[in-house]
Amino acid sequence: MTKTTDFEVLGKKDTRSGFGEGLLEIGRKNKDVVALCADLTGSLKMGDFKAEFPDRFFQVGIAEANMMGMAAGMTVGGKIPFTGTFANFSTSRVYDQIRQSIAYSKKNVKICASHAGLTLGEDGATHQVLEDIGMMKMLPNMTVIVPCDFNQTKQATMAIADLEGPVYLRFGRPAVPIFVKPDADFQIGKADVLIEGSDVTIIACGHLVWKAIEAAQELSLSGISAEVINMHTIKPLDAEAILKSVGKTGCVVTAEEHMLNGGLGDSVAQVLGQNLPSPQEYVGVNDTFGESGTPAELMTKYGIDTVNVVEAAKNVLSRK
Repeated sequence: MTKTTDFEVLGKKDTRSGFGEGLLEIGRKNKDVVALCADLTGSLKMGDFKAEFPDRFFQVGIAEANMMGMAAGMTVGGKIPFTGTFANFSTSRVYDQIRQSIAYSKKNVKICASHAGLTLGEDGATHQVLEDIGMMKMLPNMTVIVPCDFNQTKQATMAIADLEGPVYLRFGRPAVPIFVKPDADFQIGKADVLIEGSDVTIIACGHLVWKAIEAAQELSLSGISAEVINMHTIKPLDAEAILKSVGKTGCVVTAEEHMLNGGLGDSVAQVLGQNLPSPQEYVGVNDTFGESGTPAELMTKYGIDTVNVVEAAKNVLSRK
Protein backbone atom coordinates (compact mmCIF):
# COMPACT_ATOMS: atom_id res chain seq x y z
CA MET A 1 0.00 0.00 0.00
CA THR A 2 1.29 3.45 -0.91
CA LYS A 3 1.17 6.13 1.77
CA THR A 4 1.19 9.87 1.20
CA THR A 5 4.54 10.07 2.96
CA ASP A 6 5.99 7.83 0.23
CA PHE A 7 5.73 10.63 -2.34
CA GLU A 8 9.07 12.28 -2.99
CA VAL A 9 8.58 15.85 -4.16
CA LEU A 10 11.19 16.60 -6.80
CA GLY A 11 10.87 20.36 -6.56
CA LYS A 12 8.24 22.59 -8.17
CA LYS A 13 7.84 23.58 -11.78
CA ASP A 14 5.08 24.67 -14.13
CA THR A 15 3.49 22.03 -16.34
CA ARG A 16 3.88 24.18 -19.45
CA SER A 17 7.65 23.70 -19.13
CA GLY A 18 7.04 19.96 -19.24
CA PHE A 19 5.29 20.50 -22.56
CA GLY A 20 8.21 22.54 -23.88
CA GLU A 21 10.76 19.88 -22.96
CA GLY A 22 8.60 17.08 -24.30
CA LEU A 23 8.05 18.90 -27.59
CA LEU A 24 11.78 19.43 -28.05
CA GLU A 25 12.60 15.80 -27.27
CA ILE A 26 9.95 14.35 -29.56
CA GLY A 27 11.04 16.81 -32.25
CA ARG A 28 14.53 15.35 -32.11
CA LYS A 29 13.15 11.83 -32.47
CA ASN A 30 10.56 12.44 -35.17
CA LYS A 31 11.27 14.78 -38.08
CA ASP A 32 7.56 14.88 -38.97
CA VAL A 33 6.74 16.78 -35.78
CA VAL A 34 6.12 20.46 -36.46
CA ALA A 35 5.02 23.23 -34.12
CA LEU A 36 2.69 26.18 -34.61
CA CYS A 37 2.23 29.02 -32.13
CA ALA A 38 -0.18 31.96 -31.91
CA ASP A 39 2.21 34.67 -30.72
CA LEU A 40 2.90 33.04 -27.33
CA THR A 41 6.18 31.22 -27.91
CA GLY A 42 7.62 32.19 -24.53
CA SER A 43 4.46 31.45 -22.56
CA LEU A 44 4.15 28.01 -24.16
CA LYS A 45 7.87 27.26 -23.67
CA MET A 46 8.28 26.54 -27.38
CA GLY A 47 11.42 28.65 -27.79
CA ASP A 48 13.89 25.75 -27.63
CA PHE A 49 12.02 23.88 -30.36
CA LYS A 50 11.98 27.03 -32.48
CA ALA A 51 15.74 27.56 -32.00
CA GLU A 52 16.67 23.97 -32.87
CA PHE A 53 14.16 23.43 -35.67
CA PRO A 54 13.44 26.84 -37.23
CA ASP A 55 12.20 25.24 -40.45
CA ARG A 56 9.64 23.23 -38.50
CA PHE A 57 8.30 26.09 -36.39
CA PHE A 58 5.53 28.37 -37.63
CA GLN A 59 4.63 31.61 -35.87
CA VAL A 60 1.12 32.40 -37.08
CA GLY A 61 0.53 35.48 -34.92
CA ILE A 62 -2.75 36.24 -33.19
CA ALA A 63 -4.70 34.16 -35.69
CA GLU A 64 -5.72 31.04 -33.81
CA ALA A 65 -8.42 29.95 -36.25
CA ASN A 66 -5.93 30.14 -39.09
CA MET A 67 -3.46 28.11 -37.00
CA MET A 68 -5.96 25.25 -36.67
CA GLY A 69 -6.64 25.27 -40.38
CA MET A 70 -2.93 25.25 -41.18
CA ALA A 71 -2.37 22.37 -38.76
CA ALA A 72 -5.15 20.34 -40.32
CA GLY A 73 -3.67 20.89 -43.76
CA MET A 74 -0.18 19.87 -42.65
CA THR A 75 -1.43 16.44 -41.61
CA VAL A 76 -2.39 15.71 -45.20
CA GLY A 77 1.31 15.81 -46.04
CA GLY A 78 2.20 13.47 -43.20
CA LYS A 79 3.26 16.07 -40.65
CA ILE A 80 2.36 15.84 -36.95
CA PRO A 81 1.47 19.40 -35.94
CA PHE A 82 1.50 20.57 -32.32
CA THR A 83 -0.43 23.83 -31.90
CA GLY A 84 0.31 26.07 -28.93
CA THR A 85 -1.65 28.86 -27.27
CA PHE A 86 -3.66 29.52 -24.10
CA ALA A 87 -6.43 27.01 -23.38
CA ASN A 88 -9.13 29.62 -23.88
CA PHE A 89 -7.80 30.49 -27.32
CA SER A 90 -7.23 26.79 -28.10
CA THR A 91 -10.92 25.99 -27.65
CA SER A 92 -13.51 28.75 -27.36
CA ARG A 93 -11.99 30.95 -30.05
CA VAL A 94 -11.49 28.13 -32.55
CA TYR A 95 -14.16 25.55 -31.77
CA ASP A 96 -15.67 25.66 -35.24
CA GLN A 97 -12.30 25.07 -36.91
CA ILE A 98 -11.49 22.18 -34.55
CA ARG A 99 -14.88 20.58 -35.06
CA GLN A 100 -15.04 20.93 -38.83
CA SER A 101 -11.41 20.67 -39.93
CA ILE A 102 -9.83 18.44 -37.28
CA ALA A 103 -12.23 16.26 -35.27
CA TYR A 104 -14.71 15.48 -38.06
CA SER A 105 -12.02 14.15 -40.38
CA LYS A 106 -9.81 12.68 -37.64
CA LYS A 107 -6.85 14.88 -38.51
CA ASN A 108 -3.65 14.07 -36.60
CA VAL A 109 -3.42 17.46 -34.85
CA LYS A 110 -2.18 17.84 -31.27
CA ILE A 111 -3.92 20.82 -29.66
CA CYS A 112 -1.67 21.84 -26.77
CA ALA A 113 -3.32 24.25 -24.38
CA SER A 114 -1.55 26.13 -21.60
CA HIS A 115 -2.77 28.52 -18.88
CA ALA A 116 -5.93 26.49 -18.27
CA GLY A 117 -8.31 26.98 -15.37
CA LEU A 118 -8.30 29.46 -12.51
CA THR A 119 -4.57 29.11 -11.90
CA LEU A 120 -3.89 31.33 -14.89
CA GLY A 121 -4.36 33.83 -12.07
CA GLU A 122 -4.07 37.56 -12.49
CA ASP A 123 -5.05 37.62 -16.18
CA GLY A 124 -8.64 37.24 -15.02
CA ALA A 125 -11.92 35.73 -16.13
CA THR A 126 -11.58 36.38 -19.87
CA HIS A 127 -8.54 34.11 -20.00
CA GLN A 128 -9.46 31.53 -17.32
CA VAL A 129 -11.27 28.92 -19.36
CA LEU A 130 -13.19 26.48 -17.14
CA GLU A 131 -15.37 24.74 -19.73
CA ASP A 132 -12.74 23.44 -22.16
CA ILE A 133 -12.62 19.81 -21.00
CA GLY A 134 -16.35 19.51 -21.59
CA MET A 135 -16.15 21.19 -24.98
CA MET A 136 -13.36 18.95 -26.19
CA LYS A 137 -14.49 15.62 -24.77
CA MET A 138 -17.84 16.01 -26.53
CA LEU A 139 -16.16 16.06 -29.93
CA PRO A 140 -16.13 12.64 -31.61
CA ASN A 141 -12.61 11.28 -32.31
CA MET A 142 -10.98 13.65 -29.78
CA THR A 143 -8.64 12.36 -27.05
CA VAL A 144 -8.48 14.58 -23.94
CA ILE A 145 -5.50 14.49 -21.57
CA VAL A 146 -4.90 16.54 -18.39
CA PRO A 147 -1.51 15.64 -16.82
CA CYS A 148 -0.74 16.48 -13.20
CA ASP A 149 2.85 17.78 -13.02
CA PHE A 150 5.95 18.72 -15.00
CA ASN A 151 7.18 15.17 -15.60
CA GLN A 152 3.81 13.78 -16.58
CA THR A 153 3.17 16.67 -18.97
CA LYS A 154 6.48 15.93 -20.66
CA GLN A 155 5.61 12.23 -20.87
CA ALA A 156 2.15 12.98 -22.25
CA THR A 157 3.52 15.37 -24.86
CA MET A 158 5.80 12.66 -26.18
CA ALA A 159 3.13 9.96 -26.00
CA ILE A 160 0.56 11.82 -28.08
CA ALA A 161 2.98 12.09 -30.99
CA ASP A 162 2.60 8.34 -31.43
CA LEU A 163 -1.20 8.38 -31.19
CA GLU A 164 -2.96 8.72 -34.52
CA GLY A 165 -5.78 11.25 -34.37
CA PRO A 166 -6.68 14.56 -32.74
CA VAL A 167 -5.66 15.22 -29.14
CA TYR A 168 -6.40 17.99 -26.64
CA LEU A 169 -3.56 18.29 -24.11
CA ARG A 170 -4.34 20.64 -21.20
CA PHE A 171 -1.71 22.09 -18.83
CA GLY A 172 -1.03 25.19 -16.78
CA ARG A 173 0.94 28.24 -15.74
CA PRO A 174 1.92 28.01 -12.04
CA ALA A 175 4.74 26.03 -10.50
CA VAL A 176 3.34 22.93 -8.80
CA PRO A 177 4.96 20.01 -6.94
CA ILE A 178 6.70 17.41 -9.12
CA PHE A 179 5.98 13.92 -7.82
CA VAL A 180 5.72 11.71 -10.90
CA LYS A 181 9.01 9.92 -11.55
CA PRO A 182 10.88 11.06 -14.68
CA ASP A 183 10.90 7.49 -16.01
CA ALA A 184 7.29 6.67 -15.10
CA ASP A 185 5.26 4.74 -17.67
CA PHE A 186 2.58 6.99 -19.19
CA GLN A 187 -0.26 5.16 -20.89
CA ILE A 188 -3.02 7.09 -22.62
CA GLY A 189 -6.38 5.96 -21.26
CA LYS A 190 -4.89 4.15 -18.26
CA ALA A 191 -5.39 5.78 -14.85
CA ASP A 192 -2.68 5.80 -12.17
CA VAL A 193 -3.63 4.58 -8.70
CA LEU A 194 -1.36 6.71 -6.53
CA ILE A 195 -2.59 5.67 -3.09
CA GLU A 196 -4.53 2.54 -2.20
CA GLY A 197 -7.39 2.95 0.24
CA SER A 198 -10.56 1.28 1.45
CA ASP A 199 -13.01 3.98 2.65
CA VAL A 200 -13.37 6.53 -0.14
CA THR A 201 -12.11 6.97 -3.70
CA ILE A 202 -10.74 10.36 -4.80
CA ILE A 203 -10.39 10.75 -8.56
CA ALA A 204 -8.58 13.88 -9.73
CA CYS A 205 -6.86 15.37 -12.77
CA GLY A 206 -4.37 18.15 -13.42
CA HIS A 207 -3.40 20.44 -10.54
CA LEU A 208 -6.02 18.83 -8.29
CA VAL A 209 -4.10 15.53 -8.15
CA TRP A 210 -1.62 16.95 -5.66
CA LYS A 211 -4.50 18.46 -3.69
CA ALA A 212 -6.06 14.99 -3.58
CA ILE A 213 -2.80 13.54 -2.23
CA GLU A 214 -2.72 16.23 0.46
CA ALA A 215 -6.36 15.52 1.30
CA ALA A 216 -5.65 11.80 1.64
CA GLN A 217 -2.87 12.60 4.09
CA GLU A 218 -5.17 14.79 6.17
CA LEU A 219 -7.97 12.21 6.07
CA SER A 220 -5.59 9.53 7.29
CA LEU A 221 -5.09 11.54 10.49
CA SER A 222 -8.79 10.96 11.15
CA GLY A 223 -8.53 7.26 10.43
CA ILE A 224 -10.04 7.55 6.95
CA SER A 225 -8.37 5.48 4.23
CA ALA A 226 -8.61 7.30 0.89
CA GLU A 227 -7.71 5.80 -2.47
CA VAL A 228 -6.31 8.43 -4.85
CA ILE A 229 -6.49 8.00 -8.62
CA ASN A 230 -4.80 10.28 -11.14
CA MET A 231 -7.24 10.26 -14.06
CA HIS A 232 -4.93 12.02 -16.50
CA THR A 233 -6.92 10.85 -19.52
CA ILE A 234 -10.48 12.16 -19.51
CA LYS A 235 -11.27 10.59 -22.87
CA PRO A 236 -11.00 7.66 -23.34
CA LEU A 237 -11.87 7.26 -19.67
CA ASP A 238 -10.51 4.32 -17.67
CA ALA A 239 -13.89 2.93 -16.60
CA GLU A 240 -12.29 -0.26 -15.33
CA ALA A 241 -10.19 1.63 -12.78
CA ILE A 242 -13.21 3.61 -11.61
CA LEU A 243 -15.41 0.56 -11.12
CA LYS A 244 -12.69 -1.45 -9.41
CA SER A 245 -11.94 1.31 -6.92
CA VAL A 246 -15.50 2.42 -6.16
CA GLY A 247 -16.55 -1.21 -5.99
CA LYS A 248 -14.14 -1.49 -3.07
CA THR A 249 -14.73 1.85 -1.29
CA GLY A 250 -18.42 2.37 -2.05
CA CYS A 251 -18.19 6.14 -2.67
CA VAL A 252 -16.23 8.67 -4.68
CA VAL A 253 -15.06 12.29 -4.82
CA THR A 254 -14.03 13.85 -8.13
CA ALA A 255 -11.73 16.88 -8.12
CA GLU A 256 -10.84 19.11 -11.04
CA GLU A 257 -9.86 22.67 -11.98
CA HIS A 258 -12.86 22.96 -14.24
CA MET A 259 -16.56 23.74 -14.20
CA LEU A 260 -18.66 21.13 -12.41
CA ASN A 261 -20.72 20.81 -15.58
CA GLY A 262 -19.11 18.75 -18.31
CA GLY A 263 -15.80 17.80 -16.75
CA LEU A 264 -14.19 14.79 -15.13
CA GLY A 265 -16.92 14.50 -12.51
CA ASP A 266 -19.63 14.16 -15.12
CA SER A 267 -17.66 11.47 -16.95
CA VAL A 268 -17.16 9.47 -13.75
CA ALA A 269 -20.84 9.86 -12.82
CA GLN A 270 -21.88 8.49 -16.20
CA VAL A 271 -19.76 5.36 -15.72
CA LEU A 272 -21.12 4.80 -12.23
CA GLY A 273 -24.71 5.57 -13.19
CA GLN A 274 -24.64 2.91 -15.88
CA ASN A 275 -22.74 0.27 -13.94
CA LEU A 276 -22.46 0.91 -10.20
CA PRO A 277 -24.65 3.70 -8.76
CA SER A 278 -22.72 5.14 -5.80
CA PRO A 279 -22.62 8.28 -3.65
CA GLN A 280 -20.51 10.96 -5.33
CA GLU A 281 -19.34 14.42 -4.33
CA TYR A 282 -17.82 16.96 -6.72
CA VAL A 283 -14.97 19.41 -6.23
CA GLY A 284 -14.90 21.96 -9.02
CA VAL A 285 -16.00 25.47 -9.97
CA ASN A 286 -19.74 25.87 -9.58
CA ASP A 287 -21.25 27.59 -12.63
CA THR A 288 -19.35 30.86 -12.47
CA PHE A 289 -16.56 32.74 -14.18
CA GLY A 290 -13.34 33.47 -12.30
CA GLU A 291 -11.65 36.77 -11.53
CA SER A 292 -8.19 38.24 -11.18
CA GLY A 293 -6.12 36.97 -8.26
CA THR A 294 -3.23 34.72 -7.37
CA PRO A 295 -3.69 31.01 -8.14
CA ALA A 296 -3.76 30.15 -4.42
CA GLU A 297 -6.34 32.83 -3.64
CA LEU A 298 -8.58 31.73 -6.48
CA MET A 299 -8.40 28.03 -5.65
CA THR A 300 -9.46 28.83 -2.09
CA LYS A 301 -12.24 31.24 -3.04
CA TYR A 302 -13.75 28.99 -5.70
CA GLY A 303 -13.61 25.82 -3.63
CA ILE A 304 -10.97 23.70 -5.36
CA ASP A 305 -8.36 23.47 -2.63
CA THR A 306 -7.20 20.67 -0.33
CA VAL A 307 -9.73 21.55 2.36
CA ASN A 308 -12.56 21.19 -0.17
CA VAL A 309 -11.45 17.70 -1.14
CA VAL A 310 -11.31 16.72 2.54
CA GLU A 311 -14.78 18.13 3.17
CA ALA A 312 -16.20 16.37 0.11
CA ALA A 313 -14.71 13.07 1.23
CA LYS A 314 -16.29 13.37 4.69
CA ASN A 315 -19.62 14.34 3.14
CA VAL A 316 -19.69 11.40 0.76
CA LEU A 317 -18.70 9.00 3.54
CA SER A 318 -21.78 10.11 5.48
CA ARG A 319 -23.93 9.06 2.51
CA LYS A 320 -22.65 5.48 2.24
